[in-house]
Amino acid sequence: MTPNIPLNRRQFLTASAAAAAAITLRPGLSYAVEGDTLVIRGASDIEVLDPAFQNGLLEEEIGRCLFVSLNRLNDVRETPGWQPYAAKTLTQKSPTEIEFELHDWLEWTGGFGPVTADDVKFSFERVADPANTSAWAYAFEAMDKVEVTGERTGIIHLKTPSIPFWVTTLPYYMGHIVSRKAVEKSGGKFTTEIPASSGPYIIEKWVPKQNLQLALNPGWKGDAPAFTKVKFEIVTDDEAAALAYESKAVAYTKISLNTLASYRDTLPADTSLIEMNGNRFLWLSINLINPKFQDERVRRAIQYALDVSQIMDGSYSGLAAPATGVVPPGMIGHRDAILYAPDAEKAQALLEEAGVSDLTIELAAMNDKTSQLTCQIIQALLGAIGVTVEIKAVDEGVYWTLGDKNGETWKTLDMVLMGFAGGVDPSENLTWFRPAQIGIYNWSQFDSPEFEALYQQGTNEPDADKRGGIYRKMQDLMEQSGGFVFLTHETFAAVARGGLKPCILADGYLDIARFAKG
Repeated sequence: MTPNIPLNRRQFLTASAAAAAAITLRPGLSYAVEGDTLVIRGASDIEVLDPAFQNGLLEEEIGRCLFVSLNRLNDVRETPGWQPYAAKTLTQKSPTEIEFELHDWLEWTGGFGPVTADDVKFSFERVADPANTSAWAYAFEAMDKVEVTGERTGIIHLKTPSIPFWVTTLPYYMGHIVSRKAVEKSGGKFTTEIPASSGPYIIEKWVPKQNLQLALNPGWKGDAPAFTKVKFEIVTDDEAAALAYESKAVAYTKISLNTLASYRDTLPADTSLIEMNGNRFLWLSINLINPKFQDERVRRAIQYALDVSQIMDGSYSGLAAPATGVVPPGMIGHRDAILYAPDAEKAQALLEEAGVSDLTIELAAMNDKTSQLTCQIIQALLGAIGVTVEIKAVDEGVYWTLGDKNGETWKTLDMVLMGFAGGVDPSENLTWFRPAQIGIYNWSQFDSPEFEALYQQGTNEPDADKRGGIYRKMQDLMEQSGGFVFLTHETFAAVARGGLKPCILADGYLDIARFAKG
């Protein structure tokens, strides 16, 4: 029987309150919606805005403001699908040809002229080029080349038909179009100094680790955004963000499920509560090449020992459900159940059979409140079978280097608590566990040729039922390896000031240019 772990979040809230108080005392902090200025929460600072090399979070949301893509996804709460954006027309000419024509009013800042089909070619092929070592190159694996047929027209040639290409590549950050002339002039890549942009906003001011402000791009001739200025207040912790919202420092923020539980009873005045099934997936990554886990019985013992329902109760206030894989409910490929249900007695027996009695494991995780509480519950559950867990809390900047092959720790990691934003297609959630992602984002070092073959098969399979079976088998392989314990697909919760209509994409990211008043 799995032990019942006593849980208490109260110890975490003092630091959150202090952080929120510090935000409200920042010099020059404006009210959340002040005329045509929108102030919202940014969950992280920016480091790299180059679409080929960015990491996500605020960089993703800022990128959508600065750059355009051929198409863009609909708000997840509306009709699924996409609509043309930079493309005036975007059509499937044949199973392996996508024809596009850009709007003739798109222009680069900095005097770099019109946005051209050659810029599209440069942007896509630059990410795809192995020599550039972009983490997002996988998204263009199906692409052969971009043929320029006119100043603003071209054809994307695919090697094979790709079902996900329209929704996992073209509308995402790797599909953002950059200026060939500007990027080449700046040395081939950039970080936070944008050489040229063509989106509805430009960066007006950035105070690192505090806030970033956008202003309208004077050269933008598309649909006018509702707000002439947007300010992101950087608040990394969800609990602190809720307190910042209550103090009217921000007009929109994602909130924790602990806060959701409270707001269901008493909602702040003039507030809309947004709650929906999320597709951000969380899991425990176990390093398969670490000598501690060479014996499959040890890995299986960890899987059996972890009663994920206790994590859901303790870390998520009972408002999230245990995951059965990385594909969420409602998406093709979702599994009905895990293969190894919690069984502490079986876990203990496996360790004894393996001759392991003094195992100590380092568990790395981000230093936010929910992650640290989750680690404490894992620590207690594994402690109940005689495994000592030492928690290593790191900030976001350090965290994303842990499994990077350019660093020093990727081969020696023990376990890592991980979470990724999900996509609108199961291939996007599964691509990170392919062999080519080892040393990039596959921190379990899961190296399965069968998994890779199934991935390729799934992207080319037009029949939804057959695709679903392929993706379920892929998740079976992950769990059978012993390198993964699936935790949850986080319920998405956010609050918005009355009269503000946010545009939320499938992975919880925001399209700021489509925020509306009303």
